[in-house]
Amino acid sequence: MSYLVPTEFVTKMVDSGESKVYMSTKDTLIRAYMAGAILGLAAAFAITVSIQTGVPLIGALLFPVGFIMLYLMGFDLLTGVFVLVPLALIDKRPGVTVKQMLRNWGLVFIGNFAGALTVAFMMSFILTYGYSIDGGPVGDKLGSIGEARTLGYQAHGVMGWLTVFIRGMLCNWMVSMGVVGAMISTTVSGKFLAMWMPVMLFFFMGFEHSIVNMFLFPFSMIMGGNFTIWDYLLWNELPVVFGNLVGGLAFTGLTLYATHIKTGAKRNLQ
Repeated sequence: MSYLVPTEFVTKMVDSGESKVYMSTKDTLIRAYMAGAILGLAAAFAITVSIQTGVPLIGALLFPVGFIMLYLMGFDLLTGVFVLVPLALIDKRPGVTVKQMLRNWGLVFIGNFAGALTVAFMMSFILTYGYSIDGGPVGDKLGSIGEARTLGYQAHGVMGWLTVFIRGMLCNWMVSMGVVGAMISTTVSGKFLAMWMPVMLFFFMGFEHSIVNMFLFPFSMIMGGNFTIWDYLLWNELPVVFGNLVGGLAFTGLTLYATHIKTGAKRNLQ
C-alpha cells in the first residue's frame, strides 16, 4: 500500500528524530545549510510571482515547491527538528538526552541561518547589479516586509509580541503537518500533495516561519529596510522561533504521539 496508517507513521516520526540526534556535526550543518538556502530562494520566488501577477494566491500556490525539494533531498529545517527530535527523547530512545537535542537544534539553526543569509546576499546582488542600482519592485516589497514585521509588531508592544508568537505557532502547526504528511505516503506524488497543502496555507495566511525570516529580514536590511538587527531579533526572530517550537510540538508532534504511538488501549473483555 502507498499509505501508512497513523500508528505506523508516528513510529517513523520517532525514528527520524532519533536519527537526527546521532547525525554528525558535518552532515547536520550541510543539510541545514541547504535547507535554509532552498527555502530562502523559494520565498524570493513566491514573492516575485505575487508582485508580477498581482495575485498573492499564486505565490502561495508555488512557494511549497521549495519545501518539497528540500524534504525530498533529506535536508533539515529547524521547524522540522523542533517536532521530531523531542519525540525520541519522550519515547526514551537509548542515549537520547536533552543535551543532544539542544545540540541538534543549535546546529540546525546555524546551518539554516547561514544558507538563508547566503541566498539573501545573492538575490540582493543580482537584483541591484552588484548594488549599483535599486532593487526595483521586488526589492522594495521585500524591504517593506522587513519593516512591517518588526516595527509593525513593536508598535503594539506586548500584544504585538504575542501576535507574532501566535503566528509562529500557527505556522509550524501547518509546516509540521507537511513534514508528517510526507511520511504518510510511500510515493513521490503522494508526498508532494501531502506537503503542498499545509505549506500553501501558512504562506498565504502570512504566518511566521523562522527560516523564511532568516532570508527576508537580512535581505530587507541589505536593501535599506529601516530597522535594526535588535528590532529583527526581539520583535520577530525570537518570538517566531519560540512560537514555531510550541506550535509544531504541541499541535502536531505531541498530539499524534499521545494518541497513535500505541495501537490503542486494550479492551477489557471480562
